[in-house]
Amino acid sequence: MDKVVPTAGAAVADVPDGASLAVGGFGLSGVPNALVRALYERGVNGLSVVSNNCGAMDSGLAVLLSAGRIARVTGSYIGANKEFARQYLAGELEVELIPQGTLAERLRAGGAGIPAFYTPAGVGTQVAEGGLPWRYDGDGGVALASSPKEVRDFDGTACVLEHGIRTDFALVRAAKGDRHGNLVFNKSARNFNPLAAMAGRITIAEVEELFEPGTIDPDAVHLPGIFVQRVVALTPEQAADRKIEKRTVSLR
Repeated sequence: MDKVVPTAGAAVADVPDGASLAVGGFGLSGVPNALVRALYERGVNGLSVVSNNCGAMDSGLAVLLSAGRIARVTGSYIGANKEFARQYLAGELEVELIPQGTLAERLRAGGAGIPAFYTPAGVGTQVAEGGLPWRYDGDGGVALASSPKEVRDFDGTACVLEHGIRTDFALVRAAKGDRHGNLVFNKSARNFNPLAAMAGRITIAEVEELFEPGTIDPDAVHLPGIFVQRVVALTPEQAADRKIEKRTVSLR
């Protein structure tokens, strides 16, 4: 039952080239930076990533993206990541953009064993009708576009069929975790981390604080250890590795 591995490098040692990854985090909050850095240091290439966004500055998935290690991104938000936008428009990166709530539910559904579901989000747009550019040709044209999806009527509401997401691995970050893999997330870090963890066939969690089994109140657990296969305890320096994307100051 003890799922603790000694280092981030050991935790990702079997992630191969071309693997699919569900990666937690919301903006720069709750990003598994140590695990991403360990993948970078291993030189893993050709990754297919499912994540709300793809990092920013030198944080999170931006490390792998800038090194050209990511082949495909399934996500909701490009944001201020200029390299993400450049690679996408230049045809170097395949990108499937999904409504944020739909992405969250696709991850949860995959983890819950639900193969597909219907949602009204995206009906009447290219999300349902197809034609969203997944890959550009580098000259302004579209090399690969999304296909139309099935639409059905439920009590007078049109809904589009979306498929659950499962990935080879999942990388997540938690504020607290025990040796059995039970996890507790902090505030907005809870938005996508539990869902990404559920979607991975092998889920690896980096935790800021490691506890002995039974120490965390069961009622406080956000994600039970059944979804987690490996746990890495961060060093104090790694645990303090938090970046602010845009700092704002209030003047009175």
